[in-house]
Order: sequence, then structure tokens, then C-alpha cells
Amino acid sequence: MGLRSILIDGWSWLNYKAPMNTRRPGSGVFPELAATWLPEEDLRRLAAYKLLAAYDSNQAGQLAAATGDDAALERRELGDASKLVEVALGYLLGSEQHVVVVGAEHADDENPPEGAVEAAAAQGRLRQWAEDELLPLRMQQTERTAVLSGDGVYVLAWDAAKARPTVRSYDPGFYFPEWPDEPDTEFPNRVHLAWEIPENPARGVKAKVRRITWEIGGIEPAGEEDGSALRAALGDELDAGRPARRYPWEPERLSEVTCYLTDAEWQLDDLRRGETVYNLPIGKARYRTRPDGVVLDRLDLRIDFIPVIHLSNTIPHSGDQWGQSILAKVLQGLDELAATDSDGSSASAVTGTPIIGLAGAQLPRDRATGQPIPVEVRAGAVWQLGESGRMDALDTSPQLAELRARSDHLMDRIASASRITAAGLGTLDPSSVPSGYTLQLALGPLDSLVSSMRLARAHKYRLLMKMTQRLFQAGQADGWPAGETLSARIVWGPHTPTDRAGVLDEVVKGYTNGVLSLETAVRMLMDAGYPVEDASEEVGRIQARAFEAAARLADATGDNTAVRHFLGLGEVSVEIPRVPRPGDSGR
Repeated sequence: MGLRSILIDGWSWLNYKAPMNTRRPGSGVFPELAATWLPEEDLRRLAAYKLLAAYDSNQAGQLAAATGDDAALERRELGDASKLVEVALGYLLGSEQHVVVVGAEHADDENPPEGAVEAAAAQGRLRQWAEDELLPLRMQQTERTAVLSGDGVYVLAWDAAKARPTVRSYDPGFYFPEWPDEPDTEFPNRVHLAWEIPENPARGVKAKVRRITWEIGGIEPAGEEDGSALRAALGDELDAGRPARRYPWEPERLSEVTCYLTDAEWQLDDLRRGETVYNLPIGKARYRTRPDGVVLDRLDLRIDFIPVIHLSNTIPHSGDQWGQSILAKVLQGLDELAATDSDGSSASAVTGTPIIGLAGAQLPRDRATGQPIPVEVRAGAVWQLGESGRMDALDTSPQLAELRARSDHLMDRIASASRITAAGLGTLDPSSVPSGYTLQLALGPLDSLVSSMRLARAHKYRLLMKMTQRLFQAGQADGWPAGETLSARIVWGPHTPTDRAGVLDEVVKGYTNGVLSLETAVRMLMDAGYPVEDASEEVGRIQARAFEAAARLADATGDNTAVRHFLGLGEVSVEIPRVPRPGDSGR
């Protein structure tokens, strides 16, 4: 017997599933994956997304039945997979998310550093944009998909009617990037979003494939007749005889590249074998048109980047780009948990209505056939037994207790293997936690998991903020001048409950004793979950109230010591004018 080949890749944890081991993975149970326009190299990824979606919607039993396991239709699925996804998503996002521009917190200082005021203004505009674009909602949509499937996709676009960039979430199954041949390339030079539009006989619509493509390429030269006038109108120049332009975010540098957008559809009947999403025939394309009448055929977006951001749920392996689902390592555990729950349900039915054996009983008979009538176990039933009659009941309660204990054991294994932990899932017995330090140790794997997931996303959200600013600049929006793009990021809230009273006591002692600055103290309160919107504004309000209190004290006592100490002037004399009051003699 020869050795069987073993495939190890980013989705090999699903190799035990039959749909992943067919000639075209997933095509047997997911008909849409049999489409010839889907590339062979992407089928395992797309099949994995479908399988994970089945677990999320409690359809893993139906999936198993479709592959030949008829008994799987009776499998009980109680939402454990979906619970893992929702819990991991909640810990990842934390209690809140804020847009923060580096340096904005020093804008209200007495001598703010260079660029701090501009950073604070940009931060305010980005936060307003996030509110207008419902960014927290878009993050929920994309991040849930990323936690479940391992990948998520954001798409940015400039909306002239709204005068701001828009951000949308797309299914990662629509995402097909093309990478250049050069090694160590950070971004693809062409990205496709493609999906199939089913036929609609009632409307006379045939099945189609729609593909949206963003591509980085050289700036195309204008026609000879009106080339100079067109370049002047667009602000383009010539660099060594080649068209070039200065982008608002790099006004000192001439760039020879731009991003082109193409949005087209193809009839499925027009496609031949070998024509995939990467090489659909241009001659058979039907280009879509914008509401303003512009045909979307290599439309110059006048930006030098592709406004599509791919999120990975985990830090990809070296040389890879795809993330891994939170369910990846525990999928077989979820299968066993569902099977155990099904067995437990059957056992509980037998325990509640036990199997009874009768000996020496006079059972009623059917008058027509003379056969005994089947006896049912029900309340109030009376059976007449002979002198040597006996009734024995099959007791299955020990087996039921064992099944319940096995379910708890499997849930603990799943919590441990997924690193969400029993404490994170809320299944930990409070009486088994003797102290807060013990609970902190129990949550250690969860802290590590959340840190890793946030690290995998940190660069992508900085990229999202950078692209948003540059789209504002490219659209010449009010308040967005030309110049270098500021560094902005998403700051996540705490993912576990914080001892707010303990933090407040620590902050008060540290600030009072001069160990902590006021800015650091306010930042610690924000991290603990106190409702502080902006650290610099809160510091300003605290200082203003302290100065007013010191002035009132000096006015009432005639002693300027409190004001001198507040201003840091030591023994320097500072005269605070006294407010006249009724009854004063004019002094």
C-alpha cells in the first residue's frame, strides 16, 4: 500500500471534511463553486468560507448529510460556533473604538509642539467622518466576517455628492488579488471583486459575472490634438517625456502612476473553459455606467493607491496573506459537542419515559386479531400483574449524567484550544476563583489572543485612515489642504472589565504625590473606561477649574499662595484683583 499524499496549506485543518477533498473543492455541496470562471487556486479558500458559514448558521448537520451522512440530519446544533465568533468579536473590538491622530493630544498645551494643532484639527475631521460614515457599524460587519472566515475586505470610494469618502464591507469570497512577480511586495498591483449574478427568467436576465477591478498603471498620455490643454486642466505635467502628476499628499514629487477603475459584466454563456476572473475576455465585456454618465472602463481615479484593504484575522504565516478563523483549531471539537448533545437528547428522552419490562402481566388484546395491544407508559396507567409478575425499568440516568459531563469537558477543551478560555466564555465557576490575581492568570491566554488579533489589524487600520485622508485631499474637500498625510490609527477600548475604583485611587495617589503627570492620569482614566472623550480637553477643564478655585480662595482670604503654587511661581508675588462685594468700603 503506497503512501497517500498529504496537503498542508492554510486550510488543511479542514481536510477531514469531504467537500475539501474533491477534485474541485466544495463543488459537490456548493453548486456556485462549480462555476468555470472561478480559479482552481482559490477554490479551497472559497470552500472554507462556505463551510465556516454553515457552522455559523447551525447547518453543519445539513452539510454532513449532503456528503452522505444521513444520520447527521438529527444532529443538534445549539449555536456554539456562533457564540465563539460573537465572544471573540466582542473582546477584539472592546467597549469602544476611537480615531486618534498622533500629536493631537498636545494641541492645547501652553506651547504646543509643531504640527499638534493641525493634528487635532485632522482628528476632529476624521472623527466626524467616522460618525457620518457609520464606521463602528462597518467595523462590526467586516470584523465579524474576519473572525468567522479569517478574512475581511474594506472598499473606499470618493462620493462627490456627499463630498466625502465612503467605506463599505465586502464578502472575502468576492476578493481576488493579483500580485506582481517581485518578491517581498507589500500590496497587489491589481485587485478584483467578482461575483455571480443568477439568472432571472421572469425578467429575461441571464446569469452573469460582475467584476470590479482596481489596477495600478502608468498615466496614459493625452491625445496629440488637445494633450497640452487636457494636461493643464488636470494639473498633469511631463517628466522625461512621460505624463506625470503631483499628488496633494506629495506635492514635491512627480508620480507616473495612477489607479484605474473598471466595472464590467460578462454573460456566463460567453465564457469558455480557462477564462477565469483573472483573464475574462475584454471583447465580451459590457461596461457599467455611473449615474453621471461616465463609462467605467479604466476610469482614472487620480490616486496612486488601490482603495481596497484586506484584513486578516490572524498574523499570516511567512509568504502567505490569508488569515485563519477563530473556529479553525476547534472545529472537530464542535462536531463532537454537537454529537454529544444529540446523544444526550436521546438519553434524556429515555430517562423521562423509560423502557419498562413486564412479566406476568395481563395485557389487553385486540378483539379482531387476538394480538396484545402495545402498552404505553403514561401517567395514571394501571397494569394488572400476576402473583409472580414483575416490572423492571431501564435506568439511563447514569449515562445521561456522563453525557452531560462530557459536554462540559468538551466545552472546556474548546475554550482552552481557542484561547478564549472558560473565564472569557463565562462558563468558569466563580467559586473556583479565590482572588482577582487568579482570574487575571486565567484570562492570560485571552489577553494574548486579543493582542495578536489587534496586532494583525493595526497596520491595516492605519492604512484605512491614510487612504481616507488622501481621498479627501484628492477630492479637494474643504479643510483638507495639500501636504503630508498625518499618522492616524484606531484605538480599541479595554477588552476585559477594569477595576475602575482601583484605577481611580491609583491615579489620585500618583498625581497628588507628583509621580504621575495630569496628562498621564487622564489617559489612565480613559483606558479604564471613564467617559472622557478627549484627553487634552479634559486636562484643560481640570486646570481651568483648579485656577478658578484658587482664585476664589485668594479672593476670600487675601492669600495668593494657592495661586502661586498652581502657577508654579513659588514665592513670586502675584496680585489677584479682589471682586468688590456689597458692604465693602471701597478698599
